[in-house]
Amino acid sequence: MTVVLLHGWPGLPADYDAVLAGLPDVRVIVPDLRGMGAAFDGVVPVEASTAQSHADRMLASLDDAGIGGGVVIAGYDIGSRIAQAALQTDPDRFDGAVLTPAYPGIGDRAASPALASVFWYQHFHREPIAAELIDGDERAVRAYLTYLWHEWRADAAPPPHLDQIVAAYARPGAFAASLQWYVANRGYAAETGPITVPTTMLWPDRDPLFPLEWADNLAQHFTDARLNVVEGCGHFVPVERPDAVIRAIRSSLR
Repeated sequence: MTVVLLHGWPGLPADYDAVLAGLPDVRVIVPDLRGMGAAFDGVVPVEASTAQSHADRMLASLDDAGIGGGVVIAGYDIGSRIAQAALQTDPDRFDGAVLTPAYPGIGDRAASPALASVFWYQHFHREPIAAELIDGDERAVRAYLTYLWHEWRADAAPPPHLDQIVAAYARPGAFAASLQWYVANRGYAAETGPITVPTTMLWPDRDPLFPLEWADNLAQHFTDARLNVVEGCGHFVPVERPDAVIRAIRSSLR
């Protein structure tokens, strides 16, 4: 039995430190996502930054490790979208999934003019000026990422590993490389069939990016989905409520 944990943006595998501590008896893999923070190793082509490309690399790494089945995958933020691509590509490998928003059922609602004050950052990230203003400048990286954590977290507290995040994303080229995700992955709608792997969707009740009412289309995109509302939680579920993630993973383990 193996659990794979996929981190979000702006994040690192360390986002799951508290979850790891609650799974001492389980084999857990927390990969670095190429071009994200600690995994920055140079310019990342747009085509290598799609959710599908990330998923394919993760699946290949499982093959290399001889892990062909019995996997539970969990992901939040962009990690959730990468996990969904993996579940679509190789459903027989997985026994279960623990995800957070987003998912294709959101459709184009995030593009509503009424939400411009929330989703502005995605448009900003696709413009070259974002990297010009922030990349390689430790002070700017710290200010920008701290601001996002403050806005997206329910209690507005910085992450316990903020210094580690800043150090990873402040290296010259690292912040710009991470923004390739937003160039390669536009919007939330997808022309894919439903995910058939049993899935727990952890939906934070205080996530400013994804209001709870957007969970209304889960049944159209998952044949076996359970919605768990995570109370008092903002966007960063593994950091804010690791207990909810641990419980969901354990319930997915056969």
